[in-house]
Amino acid sequence: MRKFLVILDDSRECLNAMRFAAMRAANTGGGVEILSVVPPEEFNHWIGVGEVMREEARERIEVHYEVFAKWMRDRQGIDPELVIREGRPVDEILAQIHEDPEIGVLVLGAGTDKKGPGPLVTELTKSAGSLPIPITIVPGNLSREKLEAIT
Repeated sequence: MRKFLVILDDSRECLNAMRFAAMRAANTGGGVEILSVVPPEEFNHWIGVGEVMREEARERIEVHYEVFAKWMRDRQGIDPELVIREGRPVDEILAQIHEDPEIGVLVLGAGTDKKGPGPLVTELTKSAGSLPIPITIVPGNLSREKLEAIT
């Protein structure tokens, strides 16, 4: 089964990327894999404190994931899977793509502010020509109706 890989983070554009991935998966018989990457700098503390922070980060991710997963199950009939990795986000996204041969499309949300589309879109589009899968970039300001029309 072809899976759409979508990134779970704290950005506003993440919502549209999640919606797009779920709708496309539902309409094409695919699946959704949600990847959340915890940067290593969040744990550069004493060993005990770092472990507590790591566990708290995982709990926050799982709670955030459950909101999207419930919507995907209830509205799109898609049961997504969650993958949590630690490291530099772009490196971990690329590693996940290379490790999971069922991933067929990377779905990224593009920011709408004046700073640009966001660090993931900026970095990953630079290497898009060498990726083994296509990238779909979903504008962060698309309406739900427009998303439904294009998926």
